[in-house]
Amino acid sequence: MTPALRKVVIVVAILNLAYFGVEFAVALAIGSVSLFADSVDFLEDASINLLIAAALGWSATSRARLGMALAGILLVPGLATLWMAFEKFMSPVPPAPLPLTLTGSGALAVNLTCALMLARFRAHGGSLTRAAFLSARNDVWANVAIIGAGLLTAYTLSAWPDLIVGLGIAAMNADAAREVFSAARDEHRAAKA
Repeated sequence: MTPALRKVVIVVAILNLAYFGVEFAVALAIGSVSLFADSVDFLEDASINLLIAAALGWSATSRARLGMALAGILLVPGLATLWMAFEKFMSPVPPAPLPLTLTGSGALAVNLTCALMLARFRAHGGSLTRAAFLSARNDVWANVAIIGAGLLTAYTLSAWPDLIVGLGIAAMNADAAREVFSAARDEHRAAKA
């Protein structure tokens, strides 16, 4: 199982890193909080999957420690999003709806592909593969919300749909971090016993 899992997480890391560049550029160009949050999340997902590929041969205790560290990494996109949301709140200019919707659709395709690739491994490798799967799964829901924000922005010409979705993405990342930390802590206790 380990060689197949390592191959999958490396492919997932490459896909995430590639789309990070696309989404980050569009987010900055149109001033989108939700795309910014999701782009930082793509970078975080690439990092997590590369760490998982490296750690697959480690002992259970070392993998559990890395799982706890990954829980902290999952919080980074949320913190970056809060900063961007504060900026947007001070100057609530809506992002361009068409690039927002199209970029969210591309992100949905990438994340759905990654989630499907990781789904068969989510019960193997403990908190590490759980972190990768949960992150990809949450990203699919976030991308559906981004597409909805793009459509609502086109209809209302308001910055609020994008801002609300960006904050929702930050909250999902915080919940995933809590879940991964809890699983890693339990693994660490079991490995020591």
